[in-house]
Amino acid sequence: MPRYLVERTFSEGLAVPAGAAGAEACRGVIERNELEGVTWLHSYVSEDRRRTFCVYDGPSPEAIRKSAADNVRGHHTEGRGL
Repeated sequence: MPRYLVERTFSEGLAVPAGAAGAEACRGVIERNELEGVTWLHSYVSEDRRRTFCVYDGPSPEAIRKSAADNVRGHHTEGRGL
């Protein structure tokens, strides 16, 4: 399956709740990704928490873009094939 890198920019910085709330948020992302056949592998976050670089496997660039848009509304997203 093709591998993709998705770069996101967060003007206010990335904030993921700690504990159960953060785990639930992550489960929601995984479930939405599954709808498009997309699998998240790992992510990198910049020191200032304003940019993330996430690596995914997915069937097509369109599936990656759709999952990214469904998961992070209102943030700039750019995807690239690896």
